[in-house]
Order: sequence, then structure tokens, then C-alpha cells
Amino acid sequence: MQRSSITVNNREYQWPQRPVVVVCVDGCEPDYISQAIEAGAAPFLGGLNGRGTCLTADCVVPSFTNPNNLSIVTGSPPSVHGICGNYFWDAEAGAEVMMNDAKYLRTGTILAAFAAAGAKVAVVTAKDKLRSLLGHKLSGICFSSEKANEATVPANGIDNVVSLVGMPVPSVYSAALSEFVFAAGVKLMARERPDIMYLSTTDYVQHKAAPGTPHANDFYAMMDRYLSLLDAAGATIVVTADHGMNAKTDAFGRPNIVYLQDLLDGWFGKDVARVILPITDPYVVHHGALGSFATVYLADDHIADAAKRISEIAGVELVLSRKDACARFELPPDRVGDLVIVSERLTVLGSSVSRHDLSGLEVPLRSHGGVSEQRVPLIANRPAPSLPAGHRWRNFDAFDLALNHLR
Repeated sequence: MQRSSITVNNREYQWPQRPVVVVCVDGCEPDYISQAIEAGAAPFLGGLNGRGTCLTADCVVPSFTNPNNLSIVTGSPPSVHGICGNYFWDAEAGAEVMMNDAKYLRTGTILAAFAAAGAKVAVVTAKDKLRSLLGHKLSGICFSSEKANEATVPANGIDNVVSLVGMPVPSVYSAALSEFVFAAGVKLMARERPDIMYLSTTDYVQHKAAPGTPHANDFYAMMDRYLSLLDAAGATIVVTADHGMNAKTDAFGRPNIVYLQDLLDGWFGKDVARVILPITDPYVVHHGALGSFATVYLADDHIADAAKRISEIAGVELVLSRKDACARFELPPDRVGDLVIVSERLTVLGSSVSRHDLSGLEVPLRSHGGVSEQRVPLIANRPAPSLPAGHRWRNFDAFDLALNHLR
């Protein structure tokens, strides 16, 4: 039976009066959309000026995929849901592990809560790494473009996905992986008419192409076409991003990299410090596991010295203690190292030279992870006549905006 509202993680959400679609466009710096609109590549998004809602929001830092997607679908920061990277040091296991398993999630999602209350819910994500987290305890449809051909009713709430979408399963390193997400969303809206749908793309294009370039504008033109179809179907749409994206190069297009593990080994000796790069995931061709956020574990008697030395390195923006980093970025302390390092806009952080394969970089390095990639769009296809004044909007306010403010 439908309810007037539900509460998830201490936030109340009104029951949807029409289908709600929240879209997380991976790596979507706001300038991608404005440049596509200016070029005439995104007429639907451009047409929202005056009839929709356009806000700029802050994403979660570290500005990586897993923490932000889980923040969006829980309506809360990592200090609540526990997912603070794509990769972390699991102290209990004594190992560096991917943070893809739902066992690391510490709270429920808005998606699962609405489904449990009787809503029809569908989730489509580009990469399979997010599927188990987004689909945690979800009674509904949940599958990835990457493994759409393997979807079954018992495991994913749906089968014959490739036939439904009418596209072959794309390469994981392609713009088509994201197009499959949008095409599936349009087909699901027509066939299933879910009450709530969450669509999450990949940032393959954004890692390769700057805003306003032909490759980028082609991607946003594709997205714009599918969004217009969802709008025509009567859906309320909110578009946001998990993080922005910046060039991480010098004037000659060469990567600006600070190799923290090599530096720490040189200062204190081998096996004294452990550098964790939370950007690390199974898909490193386009970024070489290089991002603008790192965390370091080391002995107490070296912390102050290491912090001072690292803070003096060109390209480093912040060096914070665990306590200060967790307070500033709303992170779970038991999953963060003794120090957190954030690099400046044009710089990335690595571990050791020998651990990063940059041979797959066909274009100058573009990446994310820091405060410099924190600003993201928060755009809706409907007006919000009574928004709170002076509110700091976050990307994880997307469902709040969609369900509580739009008309």
C-alpha cells in the first residue's frame, strides 16, 4: 500500500506522484553541460532554463565513484553509509580490498526502502562494480550494462535485457556503456513504469575529453536525447554527478604526479608507510589508478614529520590528520589512514612509479578525487518554487529535491 512518505537515514521523502528518475552522470563537471548547450548539442537541457531547476552542488570528498553513488542513494555522507572509496585498507582482514561488496555498507538505501514500502524500483548502472552496493536489499530491477547479458530474474529482477534494450553489450571502455544505461532506462520506463529509477553512467568520455570538445559534446547530445524521451514519458528527472573532472597535466600535457610511496620509503625506509589510493578499481586504463586523494598509514612517531614533508611538496593542497579529515569530509574514521592527502587541481597522487601503468593513456591525463572536483550539477526538469534559502546543496540531496521540492 502506498504511503504518504517514508524516512531513510533520518530524512523524510514524499511518495512520488509520478515516476522519478535520478541520474548520476559520472565525471560531469558542470562545464560539460553548459558547453554542450552553447554548442546546440543539448537542446532538451538548454530548454530547462526557465521551466526547470538548475543548482550547483558539492559532491563527497574523496570525489570518487563509489562514495558518491552510495551517498546519492542513501541521502547521507560516508560517515553514515561507510563507503569512503573504491578501494581501502580493511584492517580486520589485514588486506587492501575493493569496496564493492555490500558487506561494507553500513546503512540502507532510499531505493530499497521505497521498494520495501511497495514502490516499483529499477536501477541500471554502467559498471558492474556498483551493482551489489546499489542493489543492497533491493526488491526490484538492478543490473549493469557491463553484464546485461547475464541478468536473470532471481539475481537482477529481469532477464533478456539485451533484447529489451536493442543494443549489444558494449565494451567497458566506451561511451556506449553509458548509452546502454540510458537506452535501458527509456525501455524500462515504457514497459515497467517504475515509481523510482536510478541511472548511473561511467566517466570513460570525461577522462578522455574536456568540456566543449566534439567527443564530449557528442556524449551529452546522446544523453540529452534520452533525457528528452524520459521527460516526454512524464517522469520527474534530476541529473547530478558523482564528481567533476580536471586535466592533471603540465603545459606540455605531461602528467603531474606525486608518488607518495616512493617518497615515504625514501624518508623512512621500506615497509614503514602504506599508501592507499581510493580511486583504484578494476578499470584503470583511462586513469592509471591516479587521483587527487590518498590516505597513508604509518607509525605514530612518523606522522608529524611525514605531514610536514608532504605539505611542502608542489602540487599538494591539503595534508590532514585522520580526525581533521573525517570531520571536514564526513568520513568513517575506522576506514581512513593516519593522514589524508589531497592534491591541487592539476596534480594527481600515486604510490610508486612501478605500480602505475600509464601505457593505456592515449590522451593527456584527466582525473578527479580532490576538492577541485567537488562542484557538480544538480538539474531538474521541473520547477522548485520554495527552495530553502542559503542551503548548501549536495549531490546526495538529489532524491530530496526530486521527491520533496519539485512540482
